[in-house]
Amino acid sequence: MNQHTPNFGKVAVLMGGLSAEREISLMSGQGVLQALRARGIDAHAFDPAERDIGALKTEGFSRCFIALHGRFGEDGTVQGALELLGIPYTGSGVMASSMAIDKVMTKRVLLSEGLPTPRYVLLRQGNYQLADIDAIPDDLGLPLIVKPAREGSSIGLTKVSERAGMAQAVAQAAQLDADILCEQFISGDEVTCPVLGTGAAARALPVIRIVAPEGNYDYQNKYFTDTTQYLVPCGLPEGEEAAIQQLVLKAYRTLNCRGWARADVMIDKATRKPYLLEINTSPGMTGHSLVPMSARAAGIGYEDLCIEVLKTATLDYPLPGGATR
Repeated sequence: MNQHTPNFGKVAVLMGGLSAEREISLMSGQGVLQALRARGIDAHAFDPAERDIGALKTEGFSRCFIALHGRFGEDGTVQGALELLGIPYTGSGVMASSMAIDKVMTKRVLLSEGLPTPRYVLLRQGNYQLADIDAIPDDLGLPLIVKPAREGSSIGLTKVSERAGMAQAVAQAAQLDADILCEQFISGDEVTCPVLGTGAAARALPVIRIVAPEGNYDYQNKYFTDTTQYLVPCGLPEGEEAAIQQLVLKAYRTLNCRGWARADVMIDKATRKPYLLEINTSPGMTGHSLVPMSARAAGIGYEDLCIEVLKTATLDYPLPGGATR
């Protein structure tokens, strides 16, 4: 082991899982696994879709690096299982994870604290008719965004430019989630800002400005093309980056996130007002991912980033004196 690397014991890198983001999670997990092993850490791949999560305890794992994305990995469920097993894990706890995965609940919490987020309409399964769908553009304007309330990586997301496209966009999102979020479209700069740390010690990393082909930052352009531009330094007007970092930190602390996360923000091109879209509590760690890119701009290499995140592994309810359950 590197003399500067703490002894973390036997580490499980949780990857894969059951969500629609399984493919991306496997890419993230392999990157993290290789980085930890390169630092001499006793790290092992663990796919909860293929193995009973109880094996983490019987096989003597001392902490988990969660590289799962989406449902059953980023939504509080695996966090709750690890709490019961008494195995410290990276990222946010049960409550923050379950709130942040739900874009509507996130909006409610942000709005309660006076933090800006685009206007929205929630469609709940069985509680809306075609007339309700047709009326949404009158409320939110066009274009607008339709997406599942609890998916990531832009899966199931549609930008609707004409009223005639509403029903199909809602049907597509409904295949992935019972709750569908229809959201005001903010035209302007799309940026993202990672956060490392917990509470008062949390710090925002450099803001990345995303310039996607025709403004379409979808699943394909996120992970499988090289035509999307990621600008860091972000090139925003003086003072805007710092203001966005402060806004993101406030949202991170409001949701009681810990360890690390990444917030997505849109900046209205007319008013320059930033709007929080969502907070990802288990960000991607692939070759196209944004947290490693931002960290690199701050002088933190990929391996160091993985170590820093792993150091923050903890439990919501640790037992006194390090006792085990």
